Amino acid sequence: MQLENQNIAIIGGGESGVGAALLAKKMGAKVFVSDGGQLQDKYRSELQKQGIDFEESSHDIKRFSNAKWVVKSPGIPSSAPIIQKLRELDLNIVSEIEFASKFTDAITVCITGSNGKTTTTMLLYHIFKKAGLNVGVAGNVGKSLARQVAASKKDYFIIELSSFQLDDLAHFKADISILLNITPDHLDRYENDMNLYADSKMRITNNQTQEDWFIYNADDPIINQKVASMNLPMKVASFSIKSPQEIGGYLKSEELIINIKEQLTMSIHDLALKGQHNTQNSLAAGIAARIVEIRKDIVRQSLEDFVNVEHRLEFVAKVNGIEFINDSKATNINSTWFALESMEKPTVWIVGGVDKGNDYNELLALVDEKVKAIICLGENNEKIKEAFASKVETLVEARTAVEAVAYAYRLARKDEAVLLSPACASFDMFENYEDRGNQFKQAVRML
Repeated sequence: MQLENQNIAIIGGGESGVGAALLAKKMGAKVFVSDGGQLQDKYRSELQKQGIDFEESSHDIKRFSNAKWVVKSPGIPSSAPIIQKLRELDLNIVSEIEFASKFTDAITVCITGSNGKTTTTMLLYHIFKKAGLNVGVAGNVGKSLARQVAASKKDYFIIELSSFQLDDLAHFKADISILLNITPDHLDRYENDMNLYADSKMRITNNQTQEDWFIYNADDPIINQKVASMNLPMKVASFSIKSPQEIGGYLKSEELIINIKEQLTMSIHDLALKGQHNTQNSLAAGIAARIVEIRKDIVRQSLEDFVNVEHRLEFVAKVNGIEFINDSKATNINSTWFALESMEKPTVWIVGGVDKGNDYNELLALVDEKVKAIICLGENNEKIKEAFASKVETLVEARTAVEAVAYAYRLARKDEAVLLSPACASFDMFENYEDRGNQFKQAVRML
C-alpha cells in the first residue's frame, strides 16, 4: 500500500507518533504531527531533520480536515477533547499499531497482561533471535512498530500491547496472541470497573481466525471466566503451574512440560528466570516458540540463558554479602507480590510512590514470611505505614534513592537482600520507573 501525496495527520509526538510519521513519509504521504504539549528534543530534531511538518503546545483542528487517516498515539485517551472534536469531523482515526500493520506482512506474536508483558516479550525475542529468525520487537517496549516497519522488512514481530493500545485496535489481528494474567491496574481509565479492564485485555483475540493461536493462563480465574463466555474460533493453548494441560504447557514435580508438536521438558531449576510468575512467563514463551516450530534444544537453551529486562527483578550488585535487586518496574500490587514471592533470603523492602488504589492486604502474608524491614520511598506513605507497621520491627521513610539505599545497607546483613519493588507509580519523586530504578542502581554502586 502506498500513500502517494495523501494527507496523514498524527496526534502525539512521542515514540509512537514520530514512528508513524516516518512510516507515512516513507510511503509517500504528506505528514503533519500535532502534540498538545512540548516535544522531547530528540523527537523535535528528528522531525525537523526529516522535513516533517509539526506543531506543539496546541492542536489546529483545521489542519486535520483533509486527512485520509488520523493516527493516534496510545497515551491519548479516546475521551480527550481533541479526539472528540476529530470524531465530530467524521475522520478516520486509527492507532499507530493498526496503521503500521497495514505496511507489513510479518507474522505477529502479541503479548498482553497486567504483569510480565515486557519480560515475556523480550524472552520471546531472545528465543526467536537465537533461532536465527528475522525478528523485530515493538509496541509497548522499545521502538514503535511503525518506526520498525519503516526501517526494515521483518519476517516476525514480537509486540507487547498495553490495554491502551488494545483499546485502539479495530482490524489488527495477531497471528499468535498471549494473555498472561488480568489483575487490577489502570482502573482509573476504566471507570474503576474491573470487567471493562478485563474486556480490554481480551481484545488481544479480536479478529483472530481458525488459522491463529491464543495462549492463555489457565490459573487466572478472570481469564477462565472470559474464555468460557466467548466463542473463540482460533486454536487454543493454555499454561498452568497447578495442573496438566493437554495442549500447552504446565509445571509438574519441578519439571516444565510443553505439549506442542513434540513434548519438551526441562527442570525448573535450569530456568534463567526465577519465581512462580516467571515460570508462567517461560511457559507462555516456550509454547509460542514451539507453535512456530523453533527447535526444542533452542527453546531450552534460550530459557536457560536469558538475561532479564532492566528494572524487572534485576540483580544490581552484591555489597559485603548483601544482594541489591532493582524491581522498579513493579508499579502495582500484583507485580510486587510476585517479586516478594521469589525472594529466598530475609529482605529489606523499599516500597512506595503514587498509590493507584492499592490494597496492601494481599501482601501481608508475604511480608510476614519474607520481609525484615521496610523503607518507604514516596511522598505519602500513610497507607503503607498503616498496613505494615505491625508486621516488621523497623519501618522508616526516605526522601531520595540515595537515602533509601543508605538505610537499607544499614538494616541488611550478610546473606540478606535489599529489594526495590515499589508497588506504586513513580511520578511523585521521579520522572518514571526507569529514572527511579537508575537512581537506585547508582546509589547502590556508590556504597
